[in-house]
Amino acid sequence: MLKRILTAVIGIAFGIAVVAMHNTIVYPIVVALVAALSVHELLTACECGIKKFPVHYLMCETFALLLPILNWFDGIHLIWKIFAGTVIVFFLFAGFVADNKKLPFSKLAMMVSVTLLVTLSVSCLNSLVKLSPTHGVCYVVMSLMAAWLPDAGAYFVGSAIGKHKMCPNISPHKTIEGAVGGIVVSVIVFAIYAAIYRLVMAQFFDAHFSVNYLYLSIGVVIAAVISIIGDLSASLIKREYGIKDFGNIFPGHGGMVDRFDSVYFVLPFVMLSMTAFGEKVFF
Repeated sequence: MLKRILTAVIGIAFGIAVVAMHNTIVYPIVVALVAALSVHELLTACECGIKKFPVHYLMCETFALLLPILNWFDGIHLIWKIFAGTVIVFFLFAGFVADNKKLPFSKLAMMVSVTLLVTLSVSCLNSLVKLSPTHGVCYVVMSLMAAWLPDAGAYFVGSAIGKHKMCPNISPHKTIEGAVGGIVVSVIVFAIYAAIYRLVMAQFFDAHFSVNYLYLSIGVVIAAVISIIGDLSASLIKREYGIKDFGNIFPGHGGMVDRFDSVYFVLPFVMLSMTAFGEKVFF
């Protein structure tokens, strides 16, 4: 437990430092590394790694590294970012045609889906920070909170009062009480965070606005459900391939995917929500 707490503290400190540099090239580089490491861990876990399919693996990693950085520059039009994704998919299929006897379609489908899901999702971290000159950094923090709080809340509530198993064949330790508790904890913490954020922005940045707690709470509940599904999806993959963790980059926590599994699913939802309703949450 001490190792997990220490790793979490160091990780949070590093995350704060990276977010503080959101106006520099350091930020998209870190986002790109998160995407590339995530793709690496997932492809390796699903037996699609560099040892089995080196050319396809390198194409996936190239896309995971480049798209978040391309997405950082406003001068690069959206059509070129879509084009980059299309090109990668095309070449993956071209390789499938050329090497169809060694590369089954199930592995190709895994490579395409994993690479696109993770890379496009993580790239939302770049888009969110630029979505609002006032609240962009807050959107990034909220997206990570929305992904991680339900799991943390579920762990503590489930350990205390959890009795009814939620998905015993996927994750035997998760309970219905824990899941509900995680959602409730998320709503409460978000309400407190929003109240403090409003006061800090008014006091130190002369930014005055109100918070629509109803909109915020609805969004948090939906995000929490999505987070739970993302976490269970990663657990199902680990169970299917017989692995405990996707990696060991974070002592006591596993790999990048073990920490970001929910983030991949929550980020697009937060991006969509803040694009559509951001001005109604903070008004």
